[in-house]
Amino acid sequence: MSSTNTATDHDFSLCHVADEHKRGFGSMFVVMMGFTFFSASMWAGGTLGAGLSFKEFLLAVLAGNLILGVYTSLLALIASRTGLSVHLLSRYSFGEKGSYIPSAVLALTQIGWFGVGVAMFAIPTAAAVMDIPSLQGTWLLSGSTIGISFDKIAIPARLLCLIVVLSGMLMTSSAYFGIKALAIISFIAVPAIAVFGGYSAYQALFTDPVSAGFKNGFDLILQHTPAPGKELTLAAAVTIAIGSFISGGTCTPDFTRFSTSPKVAVSTTALAFFLGNSMMFFFGAAGCMVYGQSDISLVLKLQGLLVPAIVVLGLNIWTTNDNALYTSGLGLSNITKIPKRKLVIVNGLVGTLASIWLYDNFCGWLNFLNTIIPPVGAILITDFFIVNKAVYPKLADKIFEQVNLPAVIAWASGSFVALVGAGKIPAVHSEFLAKGLPAINGMVVAFVVYLALKRLCGCQGKCGCGK
Repeated sequence: MSSTNTATDHDFSLCHVADEHKRGFGSMFVVMMGFTFFSASMWAGGTLGAGLSFKEFLLAVLAGNLILGVYTSLLALIASRTGLSVHLLSRYSFGEKGSYIPSAVLALTQIGWFGVGVAMFAIPTAAAVMDIPSLQGTWLLSGSTIGISFDKIAIPARLLCLIVVLSGMLMTSSAYFGIKALAIISFIAVPAIAVFGGYSAYQALFTDPVSAGFKNGFDLILQHTPAPGKELTLAAAVTIAIGSFISGGTCTPDFTRFSTSPKVAVSTTALAFFLGNSMMFFFGAAGCMVYGQSDISLVLKLQGLLVPAIVVLGLNIWTTNDNALYTSGLGLSNITKIPKRKLVIVNGLVGTLASIWLYDNFCGWLNFLNTIIPPVGAILITDFFIVNKAVYPKLADKIFEQVNLPAVIAWASGSFVALVGAGKIPAVHSEFLAKGLPAINGMVVAFVVYLALKRLCGCQGKCGCGK
């Protein structure tokens, strides 16, 4: 990219991040904390809380976040040393056109999750607004309704469309303005979620009434035993803990490339997963054990704190959604060479307009796509640290192959194994693969296949291996 284009593209969609645009520990820490404040982690925490004792829960979360922290920290280290997004890093291992594969999968997945996130905020917010007495009979609540099959409720179309459009616009705006806006939103959201969530947890553990035989919620949690039929093995629990965020964690380079040093990138990433992600797991587990609800916003509502509930729900989803849209813009920019900002607007519009449909129909496909993303991260780590000895030339100094076949074959192999383990291919079943974590299975296979093909291939690039 020319210096002129670099000067006008502060997102560095198609080039290395300039040193003067890199950010220190504080800014990167709140961005990464906001990144890990993810509603799905709370739901996963609720599942773990229902199926484990408290001691087992702590072990599962510690082990899961340790693995996630190592994986994302390695990706963060690569990004900080190169100043490149996950999409541009893919060119080194997958090739110029081959990198379109991970970019397309990541972009499609993140647009889908953005749309689902908009609906996740709009639907419960609309349901709460419907109960406000002063609004009964008004234009906003009259007219046709939209049925939400997933939640088995019907919501006034005008009210739901208004909240969907407004929330979609707000979340798109922060992604449009880039890393600075992401940092500002995170500076607001991270303390707010921590304070409201902490207050709610304190009330649940020490002040709210609980079942007979327990002094308080904390005593209930300490003595908690899973209900018959809901027990989880520790291995299954660690699988859930890792699976909740490993696909999103593959996008870590898109943010940590702005770090002033590898130390900042690795430390903020590791801390975010151990603090932020663990906090989400704990909120989910505590809410599930005490109230039967794993989402902190629903717990706040049960505690009579409706406004904080809406604020926490909105901020929690916002910090995830703007990151998702930001990543999707970078991915499509790698494919189309159009600046990320323009693509963010298009992606945000598509995700917003399709949000209710995505919420009702697309979650299964999103889980399918999530399964085939982790092998990409395994290939990037292998290529940088092992194949290239932790040194990449600058983009301008590198002549890329169009498609590097070893990476494509390794990704396809890892994805196939992951999908079989997850039961996503009905015609193929493996008891052995079903016992493990699909994402880890896929990453291990991708690592082995890619490294083996690179070691065996001595063709000097004639087969498209990029060697």
